[in-house]
Amino acid sequence: MTSRIALITGATAGIGEATARLLAKNNFRLILCGRRGDRLKALQDELTSTTAVTTLTFDVTKRAQVSKAIQSLPPEWQDIDVLINNAGGAHGLDPIQNGSVDDWDAMIDVNVKGLLYISHAVIPIMVAKNRGHIVNLGSIAGREVYANGNVYCASKFAVDALSRAMRIDLNASAIKVTQVNPGLVETEFALVRFKGNKERASQPYKGLEPLRGDDIADLILFALTRPPHVVVADMVVFPVAQASATVVKREG
Repeated sequence: MTSRIALITGATAGIGEATARLLAKNNFRLILCGRRGDRLKALQDELTSTTAVTTLTFDVTKRAQVSKAIQSLPPEWQDIDVLINNAGGAHGLDPIQNGSVDDWDAMIDVNVKGLLYISHAVIPIMVAKNRGHIVNLGSIAGREVYANGNVYCASKFAVDALSRAMRIDLNASAIKVTQVNPGLVETEFALVRFKGNKERASQPYKGLEPLRGDDIADLILFALTRPPHVVVADMVVFPVAQASATVVKREG
């Protein structure tokens, strides 16, 4: 069987990077996407001994860049089977009356518009061949609002709605749509949210063992390797110390 081509956004760190490594070991060819070309090159060099890898350096929030990048793929890479919409992020943690409009724009641009732009570029490829699999990275923040999460939560609620809508709209084309909704995962996520403040970024994970990027990659691989008639539509995953967006048991 020909190995499937998987395009991963946000592949330069965290869940995206972990997923790239795991899929490489499981007979997927990889299109690794991100803004940081040096990291993409390093990951490509690491994985090319295991599978075929190509990279696309662009910003998912820039519609013209997205379109140009997908159109630039050589013929042997154009038949994309799997789209993993992993790029995303949180910016700031403020009550809505004090929130930064720039932060709001950044979250809506990457979490909502970025997902839409790349999906709009890739989905027609899947529709044309009547098969494919889309994995959207959501969050428990897309199910439960928490204090000071306002716009980040709203953007992830939008991901939840878009995942459900995709599944309906693409039903006739036999395209699978999976959403993975993690709780606390220790990646660069908090470092971005707190503008590089390492002390603040470490706080959400203190006193517990959080999820890792590898844990989420395992779930993505599970969803991608179900039989053709099976779709894992939706997953919520927590570390054992977490029971909801706001209920977390901490030691010490």
